[in-house]
Amino acid sequence: MASDSEDLQRVSRQTAARLEARGVMLTGREDADELTALEEAVERFEGAVEAHGGDLMVDEAPAGHVTEPDDVHFALPVRHEHESVTAYIERVEEATDVVERHRGKDATP
Repeated sequence: MASDSEDLQRVSRQTAARLEARGVMLTGREDADELTALEEAVERFEGAVEAHGGDLMVDEAPAGHVTEPDDVHFALPVRHEHESVTAYIERVEEATDVVERHRGKDATP
């Protein structure tokens, strides 16, 4: 039977893998709480993009590739080297707010 510590490490690795698959740069020093907060922020952003007509398969590039979204507002912000988790989450939340207020390029006035 796995210990709580082993379970936490396994879940953290899975969360990190999902974030990296979405193109989020990780340092490997993020703790479990930070990974959870990052994933929640990214999921809120993606939900806002989808609610406003974005296609995540088009708008988010795979890890290591440059994104060319249909609408620049729908691209997940890139985490800067040496950027703290807190600072990155704040930028993702700001981007989510922008998406929620944004009228798509095909929106009628």
